[in-house]
Amino acid sequence: MSRGVIALIGWLGIASVLLIIIASLIVVVGHIHPEDTPQDLGFIEASWQSLMRAIDSGTIGGDTGWGYRTVMLGVTVGGIFVVSILIGVITSGIESKLDTMRKGRSFVAEKNHTLILGWSTKIMPIISELVIANENQRNPSIVIMATKDKVEMEDEIREKIPDTQNTSVICRSGSPLDLRDLQIVNPNDAKSIIVLAPEDAHSDIDVIKTILALTNSPNRKESKYHIVAEIRDERNLEVGGIVGGDETVLLLAQDLISRITVQTCRQSGLSVIYTELLDYGGDEIYFQQEPKLTGKTYKDAIFAYEDSAIMGIRYADDEVDINPPMDTELKAGDSVIAVSEDDDTVKVSGRTSFEIIDEAIVNPAPETLKPERTLILGWNQTGCSIVHQLETYVADGSSVTVVADSPYVEGELVTLDNKLRRQKLEFIRANTTSRETLESLDLRSYEHIIVLCYSRVYDMQKSDSMTLITLLHLRDISQKLGTTFNIVSEMQDIGNKELAEVTKANDFIVSDRLISLMLAQLSESRALKKVFDQLLNADGSEIYLKPATDYVKTGVEMDFYTVMESAARKGQTALGFRKSEHFDDPKKDYGVNLNPKKSAKVTFNQSDRVIVLAED
Repeated sequence: MSRGVIALIGWLGIASVLLIIIASLIVVVGHIHPEDTPQDLGFIEASWQSLMRAIDSGTIGGDTGWGYRTVMLGVTVGGIFVVSILIGVITSGIESKLDTMRKGRSFVAEKNHTLILGWSTKIMPIISELVIANENQRNPSIVIMATKDKVEMEDEIREKIPDTQNTSVICRSGSPLDLRDLQIVNPNDAKSIIVLAPEDAHSDIDVIKTILALTNSPNRKESKYHIVAEIRDERNLEVGGIVGGDETVLLLAQDLISRITVQTCRQSGLSVIYTELLDYGGDEIYFQQEPKLTGKTYKDAIFAYEDSAIMGIRYADDEVDINPPMDTELKAGDSVIAVSEDDDTVKVSGRTSFEIIDEAIVNPAPETLKPERTLILGWNQTGCSIVHQLETYVADGSSVTVVADSPYVEGELVTLDNKLRRQKLEFIRANTTSRETLESLDLRSYEHIIVLCYSRVYDMQKSDSMTLITLLHLRDISQKLGTTFNIVSEMQDIGNKELAEVTKANDFIVSDRLISLMLAQLSESRALKKVFDQLLNADGSEIYLKPATDYVKTGVEMDFYTVMESAARKGQTALGFRKSEHFDDPKKDYGVNLNPKKSAKVTFNQSDRVIVLAED
């Protein structure tokens, strides 16, 4: 009985057979038969009659002869007990199985699915992006395992993402650290695995243990996994790399946000460009081999596409080069790295002549770096990384002032100050939501203002609310002073970012969303890690929004090929432009036009910007 439903059904079957055999033997040996039957019943016929009465108690109603009736009555009574118990066992077994399925403990039979291990605030943006990425796939699926109730997970997903289109989302309850639980979600047949960091102080330990459980499972597949994992502390990056090897792409969340924040504070509008490149709603980055370009130069390649912007080369050995020298030759097996609407839109146009207006191209004298002042309001785990990243961009004699009311700041800044060479570091302990504090800072003297949320001190909503209050004060102060501030603000919740747009800050870095977008992108193409590593590195080429007047004359109608030619002569790759009349309009992507149709006519003014890949 302790062995479950199947064992009980087996024993009941044996009891039924014994009952029928005993009754049949009594009938045959005792020469018992119905009164309306002149001869004795054979064993087979007696067994059949006994079976019918064991299954259906009403059958006994037509029997004649008290001896035969007595034997069949015993069979019927025994059958009633056996069948009743059997029905109860089967019902209990079905209910138990349904309960197991409701709890999310049944095996996932899907193949080629995206597997997400863990649960955090990042999971909804990841699912949303994967749903868009799967639009052109056949029967795609996303499987989620977390230490939450299956029904709760399904309800939350259904509430926040009511339409998953053609993608099925399957939830299972279990621990990603448990080898037996991992087998439930069928990791061996998954096309990619995303490991999310739990929202606690020891999240990296759980991430590393999950990777270890996957890569060292005795039931693992022979081929390599494609694992993308989130690491929060840089000190754990090396251990994660040892455990995951070449099967795992590790995303250092803190480093990603700090790099984007630093670049954005110096290049207004850059956060919109990175969001465009990372999400699946607009243009994304694709790799495309094009035999027609073999033997051609990189400059030939960037002019060969009408509806795609070429940004670099992926060589046959999988190494990538963003904005290589214009005379770099493409060889067999090389791929172009393209910004395009979809992978099937990366097509050579076939054009050989371009309407380049040479007289509209300008070559201004290069600017020299000057010392800069940066103000950081608020503090969290990315603060030190942001100051460190600023060090790689600013000129000698620059300064950074940190104003925050957090217990973590002073100790961290003491260690950081000893590593700075180009910047002078100053710390002021004060309430950044206080109007009096902000007015005492001489805000007009700072070239860049970064507003960070207090994510280590308060929960998401409260820290975002404090950021919003600070931004509202800054906006009001700027209006009263009759000036504008270059403000980059970090938010955690995308909904709060939409509320904060009223403050007209230059850029918003929604940290959780950007990390989610990057995880989703890397789960679809691990090769993108090398591309973004180069883009976010101070060494080499990065994305800049430079004045249009550095490239072409204003007030002259031209197509984008002319802008591309001007940038190419400077060793740069033009990817798009930003129109000043839409700087404050979120519906127009704040004026950002990435990967424009190159033959479309455009006229630039003094305030417009050109989006380029350049070394400085």
